[in-house]
Amino acid sequence: MAATIPLAGAAAKRRIAALAFWSIVVAFVVLGLKAVAWWITGSVALYSDALESTVNVIAAAAAFWAIRVSQKPADEDHPFGHHKAEYFSAVLEGVLIVVAALLILSEVWRTWRNTAPLEQPWEGLAVNGVATVINAAWAWTLIRVGRNARSPALVADGQHIMTDVITSVGVFIGLVGAVMTGWRILDPALAVIVALNILWQGWHVIGASLNGLMDRAVDLHDNMRIRDIISTNSKGAIEVHDLKTRIAGRATFIEFHLIVDGDMPVRESHVICDRIEDALKAEIPSVRITIHVEPDDEAKLPKGTAAVPFA
Repeated sequence: MAATIPLAGAAAKRRIAALAFWSIVVAFVVLGLKAVAWWITGSVALYSDALESTVNVIAAAAAFWAIRVSQKPADEDHPFGHHKAEYFSAVLEGVLIVVAALLILSEVWRTWRNTAPLEQPWEGLAVNGVATVINAAWAWTLIRVGRNARSPALVADGQHIMTDVITSVGVFIGLVGAVMTGWRILDPALAVIVALNILWQGWHVIGASLNGLMDRAVDLHDNMRIRDIISTNSKGAIEVHDLKTRIAGRATFIEFHLIVDGDMPVRESHVICDRIEDALKAEIPSVRITIHVEPDDEAKLPKGTAAVPFA
């Protein structure tokens, strides 16, 4: 998925923290509804759905903690900030998803040869349906806000919940078929499908989070946008080269070398740097910029090249 340059600020941080807190509340509500649906019916498929919601509760609490930590300002021990804390929450969520899938498969193995008819199936499915609608609305909110604010923890939580929604819809359809046809084997078979699906989702969440911990660069579109901003505001300089970017949670780090005339006074080169930094901050509020000013004998392109090009 392509990264986007977010809008950030105190208001955005407060909204992210508030959503993370309410995720815990929503997760408990949904878990309660799904547990009731399982208790009413005795369905192993609904058991698997409820078990995934148990993971949601733990993951929501972990995401809330990680977001609060990530929003702490830089300090002496963490001079670049605490932005990466959110990735640890996302990794934990992926691991919990895998654990839930294994527990589901264990329950399926226990009940496979002793399938029993479902008790009060329509009542249980109705309760589970209400939980699914709540989950769908909340997942959409978390993913939308998380992507806009570049919050890995919110996005991971939202994606996991959306997977829960998809599996819940599949379970609903399958159990309706089981009730109408009398095929009891459909119940544990659906649970296996749920387990395999969330195993795949857990792997995806862990992979995406580890990628973030490895200092992934911004995507091509944002890289070109950054280059355009720098080039447009580099009047008075000769060349820009060695542009490097990395993403850490909501923060974007940008570093590059700015070549100026070797006889240019420090004050003039500083004015150019300030102009570039102000332009980048206007477009990317969460940006951290490092500019290495170098004399013209460090240029990589031939003299006479126009328009402050990139090497």
